[in-house]
Amino acid sequence: MDATSPNTPGPVRVHRPCVTELRLSAYRSHRGAAFPLAPVTVFAGPSGSGKSGALEAFDSLVRLCGGDSLGDVFPDPSSCVPERARADAQGRRGFRIGCTVDGPEGAVQLDAAIQAEPELRIVGERLTAGGRTLLSTALRDPGRRTVQAAWHTAGSVPVTRVPLPDDRLGTALLPLRVAGRTDGEREVLAAVEQVVVALRSVFPCDPRPSSMRAPVPVGKGRLLRDCSNVADVLRRIREEFPMRHAALVSALGAGCAGRVDDIRVEDLADGSVRALLDRGPLGATPAGRLGSGELRYLGLALVLLTGPGVLSMEPAAEVLPARQALTLLADGFDRSLDARQVRELLAVAVRMGARGHVRLVGAAHDGSAAAAVDGVSVVDLRP
Repeated sequence: MDATSPNTPGPVRVHRPCVTELRLSAYRSHRGAAFPLAPVTVFAGPSGSGKSGALEAFDSLVRLCGGDSLGDVFPDPSSCVPERARADAQGRRGFRIGCTVDGPEGAVQLDAAIQAEPELRIVGERLTAGGRTLLSTALRDPGRRTVQAAWHTAGSVPVTRVPLPDDRLGTALLPLRVAGRTDGEREVLAAVEQVVVALRSVFPCDPRPSSMRAPVPVGKGRLLRDCSNVADVLRRIREEFPMRHAALVSALGAGCAGRVDDIRVEDLADGSVRALLDRGPLGATPAGRLGSGELRYLGLALVLLTGPGVLSMEPAAEVLPARQALTLLADGFDRSLDARQVRELLAVAVRMGARGHVRLVGAAHDGSAAAAVDGVSVVDLRP
């Protein structure tokens, strides 16, 4: 069953492009599913309910809109198709993934039909806004590795038609193909930019305590997805963003055991650095001695309280940061965390989401802690 909890926030005016709906059809365990995404959304359910699959599909759209090829995004495409899905007369099986991106251009829908067998390829793509199709692709000749693309021009030629490769998303390729000479082309480019900006502003993060305990060399201060270089990033946060640092200390005090007066970085003799939690009169505790749940809490809180400039990601550089909203994608969000830590992190996410700077889409085994936090939308995937 796919359901949303009653404490889902009401509609708000969207200024920064962000994904507000995820659509999956014949994808793993999902059949014709449409999931609305609030500023803070948690997919909840037992193992095998499809919560990780939903986040994987989201990440796949992120990578495809970033220009990655189908083969890189889906190394085992047959695993994405439901086991009992039957092939057609030509032996073809596949799935559909799509999303809606809200922003200055209104609601823009992107949907892609992907053939998994016998060959991995995009067989159809559609970009629509305001009930009008701005871009569509279709497989015309199965013997050729191209699809026929058509996009809205509204000039002397109302529609432009050209072949595009069948292993990449046309939406990601269109800015290189459309000059923007007519009102129609500019409309297409604006919709494409909105989708690409929203998806390129997504940061999948899964803190790995086993890789967060050891000291790390000083680097550029950009947080990796596994948070293994957290000490290097904390050094930068403390020096460049004192308000964010203070907010992080406050969050750690609420989510970690014992007193937390500060979190600082210590330089070691070999040139590496390690993070220390200042316990006031009790001294300092190296972050490497924290429990797995506390380290995961530290990593997730750090992402929620920072921005794209502090994360190891490549957002749309041509768009001003004020027009972008970071989306944290966190599978296994509650892994190793207790209910109090989950609630504290979600409360941080709600506060940041209310400002329009950060959104959260997570997956949790137990949704009860999330349901207790006002402003969190829980997608219940229990059968």
